Amino acid sequence: MAQYPKGVWELFSDNHRKPFATTAESPILDEPWRELQWGKKQEDLRYVQEYKPAQDDIRYLRVLLYGPVGAGKSSFINSVSNVLRERMSNIALASAMTSDISFTRKYETHKFIKGRGSSKTFYPVVFNDIMGLEEGDNRGVHENDINLALRGHVKEGYKFNPVSPLTEGDPGYNPTPSADDKVHVLVCVMSINASQIKSSVLEKMKNVRERASELGIPQMAMMTHIDEACGETDKDLRNVYKSKHLRKKMKDFSAAVGIPLNCIFPVKNYSEEIDLKDDVDTLILSALRKMIDFGDDFIEKI
Repeated sequence: MAQYPKGVWELFSDNHRKPFATTAESPILDEPWRELQWGKKQEDLRYVQEYKPAQDDIRYLRVLLYGPVGAGKSSFINSVSNVLRERMSNIALASAMTSDISFTRKYETHKFIKGRGSSKTFYPVVFNDIMGLEEGDNRGVHENDINLALRGHVKEGYKFNPVSPLTEGDPGYNPTPSADDKVHVLVCVMSINASQIKSSVLEKMKNVRERASELGIPQMAMMTHIDEACGETDKDLRNVYKSKHLRKKMKDFSAAVGIPLNCIFPVKNYSEEIDLKDDVDTLILSALRKMIDFGDDFIEKI
């Protein structure tokens, strides 16, 4: 019987021992499972800068962000603003503290400035941030408020009330929404670092998705905090589509919520940085381009 160094035996049965490799399995794949064109930030940025909605009567492609508390919705809005303005900015108030209570309390449209001075305009893509989904009844944004927002019935500045959702006739209710007021893309924002989705939150997310599906609104998901969830991605963001851990987390999320894997995008929000980084921007722009494509397809059908 061949002699092997001490400590390289693994017991497979009572009567058989076999040698095993002491080298741990690599946490990253040899090749990325999804292709992404790194180093083409300006090309992606130009795509967004030159976009115009398919319908002349629609000024803004409206993206509605929803998801559990602390997923990074407001931080994602700020990150998009950073990329589009090509400098650090802060248009959506975000909390740096970990909490199970939503920091966002009102319905607000976030526009992105294009140009400066007298030539200043806005990009034809806007984001709406809402109160986060929380576990249990009478906590967090009410499903009905999200459903009304999808159809454009929620007025700007409406303050969310988990106990008493918006109804027709309330001051915050918009009885005659325009095509501009309606949502054109629904985006779920979820931390990939979350251990699990609470069952009550998951049920709320599924109900929102069903309503959006009835309206024909395209849906996507952003997976945030990818650097915190994977050491290889933290060292080099270009490992994002090589990371076995991140791929499994995305697949698990897809199975739990029902959003196809090709509609789920991992992103890193700006948090501790004080200067822009091209690889961070590339991931954000990759997701933003798909939002524009999906939303514009929907606008064409309105």
